[in-house]
Amino acid sequence: MINTTKLGLAGLCEGALLPDARLAELEKIAARYAVAITPAMADLIDPSDPHDPIARQFVPDIRELETSPQERGDPIGDNAHSPIEGIVHRYPDRVLLKAVNACAVYCRFCFRREMVGPGRGGLSPAALAAAVDYIRDNPQIWEVILSGGDPLILSARRLKDLAARLTAIGHVKVIRIHTRVPVVAPERISAALVRALRAQNKATFVVVHINHPRELTAEARAACARLVDAGIPMLSQSVLLRGVNDDVETLGALMRALVECRIKPYYLHHADLAPGTAHLRTTIAEGQALMRALRGHYSGLCQPGYVLDIPGGHGKSPIGPSYLCDDGKLVEDFNGRRHCYPPEP
Repeated sequence: MINTTKLGLAGLCEGALLPDARLAELEKIAARYAVAITPAMADLIDPSDPHDPIARQFVPDIRELETSPQERGDPIGDNAHSPIEGIVHRYPDRVLLKAVNACAVYCRFCFRREMVGPGRGGLSPAALAAAVDYIRDNPQIWEVILSGGDPLILSARRLKDLAARLTAIGHVKVIRIHTRVPVVAPERISAALVRALRAQNKATFVVVHINHPRELTAEARAACARLVDAGIPMLSQSVLLRGVNDDVETLGALMRALVECRIKPYYLHHADLAPGTAHLRTTIAEGQALMRALRGHYSGLCQPGYVLDIPGGHGKSPIGPSYLCDDGKLVEDFNGRRHCYPPEP
């Protein structure tokens, strides 16, 4: 497991990231949802800014105890598609393997916030063996996505062992790792860990979760470069968050910074209906307007897919704006001008 020092509520107070007067009320949040931030992220927070976008992602807010009727503990319906412990099999050709239920940091908007936290560990050896057997017994599975929790809190030895087990399954051709670690604990991306991720004769991708350009520190950029230089392609996923990245300048700067680091923007997630997260969610219309503002003004390399994970376990759907109008007879360009298609003779 990761041995990077993490700050809980008391540590946030000691670091002046939370006033002592709020400790008692925020302990109510910590009793329900995990709280931890790494030094790398704590160092980015400006305690004098009440709207700091890094703090907004990691520092608890008393509004987390307010749950709206449409919010749910399993907002994307993992449980409905979990045939055995540790496996989510929602789509025919890929599965999610949740090897661990803890993270290096705990995001305040996490859609699995009811299921992850310190002390929850990971799959037992027997459960992990059963999960690998499930993958082996289902030949339609082409891709395995390592998630959790954050799989990169595991040691290089354990990651190498897991990669070897998956590599031995002939029909698995792609291993994808979803992680926050290269950004929140970049020192973890050691040469040994990079070697552990390089599965022989399989395509390995790392998808890094990042929401604000300030998270791409020099150390984070170097960690990502170690992965890319080793031949591991990187993609990104971000969550659209009110007060963090819900303006075109911030979102555009994030996408450009990712591309400069050789990381292809992949998904921009509409925030899920996790309990106590209403204050962080935008509307879909606001997200669509942001995607329109990116289109044409930022390189095509900087365009993520704006997606909604449909509550109840029905999967992701693209919800970006449409540029077709008048029953498909007109198409709108990035400046808002409309054109006939096909062109009139």
